[in-house]
Amino acid sequence: MNRTVFLIDGFNVYHSVRAAERDLGGASTRWLDIRALCDSFLYIVGNNAQTQNVFYFSALAEHLEASKPDVTARHKDFIRCLEDTGVTVELARFKKKRITCSNCGTEIERHEEKETDVAIAAKLLELFFNNSCDTVVLVTGDTDLAPAVRTVQKLFPAKNVYFAFPYRRKNKELAQIVARSFNIKKEHYPRHQFPDPVVLADGTEINKPSHW
Repeated sequence: MNRTVFLIDGFNVYHSVRAAERDLGGASTRWLDIRALCDSFLYIVGNNAQTQNVFYFSALAEHLEASKPDVTARHKDFIRCLEDTGVTVELARFKKKRITCSNCGTEIERHEEKETDVAIAAKLLELFFNNSCDTVVLVTGDTDLAPAVRTVQKLFPAKNVYFAFPYRRKNKELAQIVARSFNIKKEHYPRHQFPDPVVLADGTEINKPSHW
């Protein structure tokens, strides 16, 4: 058995899902059953691959609540649905950052997601160090993870690291440093949507947001 773990870059996937929604003419893509999506790719991983765990890395956009009061509530509901399927959720944070316009000199305040890349890299090392799996599939197109991948390949040459590139997030540089990579197509997202409503194990019903 090929013990396989999927590490999901939540915001990388989110922007991919939004792009797929537009390119599919408004098809429902955001109510994504990530566990089911990952399981559907086990045949590509091969060698009798079985999902050992799925880790979802993201952050709550609490700084947007003033303009979008339900943004955090929607995300929390989505997280509860993921956790009910056995997905392990690890949340980072947003940090304020002041940026000066190079043209006019005006300062603006923005928020950047912090710690997610480091958290994914640390989890990758932890999984192999503890011999918790044989293969890790990184679901992202973020090149910031390249150094971590190269490191684990040196330290754990018997283990496998693959990339699953979300729709419109394919990265040639990352594809070149691993033995196997594959693309998630836009059509994959509508095929793996949660039901509406989702009925959790404790009987709680969670409805899909109306515009998702």
